[in-house]
Amino acid sequence: MQPRKKALVAAASGTAIGLAGLAFIAMPAGAGEAPPELPAVSAEDLVQSVLTAQAPALSGTVTVSEQLGLPAALPGVGTLDLDEARVFNDGNGKTRLAIKQGGAENTVVHDGATVWSYNSADNTATKVTLPAGAGQHEGMTEDGQLTDPTAVAGQLLQAVREFSTVTVDGTARVADRPAYELVLTPKPDERTLLREIRVAVDSETRLPLRLEVLTNGTTEPALEIGFSEFAVEQQPADLFAFTPPAGAKVEEVTPEAKPDQAEADKAKEAVDPQVVGEGWDSVITGRVPADALAGGKLPAAVEGQDGGEGLDVQALLGQIAKPVSGPFGTGHVITTKVGTALLTDDGRFAAGAVPEQVLIDALGAK
Repeated sequence: MQPRKKALVAAASGTAIGLAGLAFIAMPAGAGEAPPELPAVSAEDLVQSVLTAQAPALSGTVTVSEQLGLPAALPGVGTLDLDEARVFNDGNGKTRLAIKQGGAENTVVHDGATVWSYNSADNTATKVTLPAGAGQHEGMTEDGQLTDPTAVAGQLLQAVREFSTVTVDGTARVADRPAYELVLTPKPDERTLLREIRVAVDSETRLPLRLEVLTNGTTEPALEIGFSEFAVEQQPADLFAFTPPAGAKVEEVTPEAKPDQAEADKAKEAVDPQVVGEGWDSVITGRVPADALAGGKLPAAVEGQDGGEGLDVQALLGQIAKPVSGPFGTGHVITTKVGTALLTDDGRFAAGAVPEQVLIDALGAK
């Protein structure tokens, strides 16, 4: 399994690391509705159809419900604090994603050669001109912008299926469309806090319409993400063209020559993220820069934010973490319903959808 795909399994924990990879995929069916009657399909055939599905021209509204138990002070928690997200696809690689949070809206428009990102809160826009032939790769642009939310579900499915028992558990109606219920359960030797992942697959397009993440010891999903509205239909061409509003501050960049990219690369190198293990109990490990632990600030590029002064690591640990000690020395641990993160006092960290002991083992393997 490739490191990028292994990292998706750790991202499924819903911890601060990698939450965006889950943020826009599916929604539960209405209570009390009779399940639709659909032709029987094997789990393997259903999985293969999801992995090879091509998004047609469509529009949809996505909502998110979560009970992850994440500390409010944890960076990235606000990622799921959204009113709704609108998704549009022309069926030929052009996409539009509009996310409403409070009175602001963030818009990402991919027209095939250019990606526009616009934030209405501060009236700023970024124009990224993609290299010739770059296009999109698995729902992402070359500079990491999410443009095709349904592709992310396929990546997650591909990452965990080898380490799962996969079944089809009947049918459901999601966003008023008939769907198959695909269930992935960790194999017995997988050490994870997650009990299962359920994906409602549209019977016609084979696109994911709902994703639910369930943890051990609970009956309600820790995370439900999905479509409340979904329509397969041609979209107006002007949806996939973007003109900045009057007075907007516009930054033009290319993936090869992004301003401050050297600083961002240096920060990421200092963190040195790696994936230890495979499957549901894979763990992301790395190292926090020494100056951050000594009372400085974690660079904003590491924190996953643009600009800003960065994150005060010690202040954050005092708010949300518990002091611990073990073979790794001393440090702090953050525990949620869906995952655990451990930061040692000498700067090593590990995080995943796993119990604390798995993190300790992972640190010992570095």
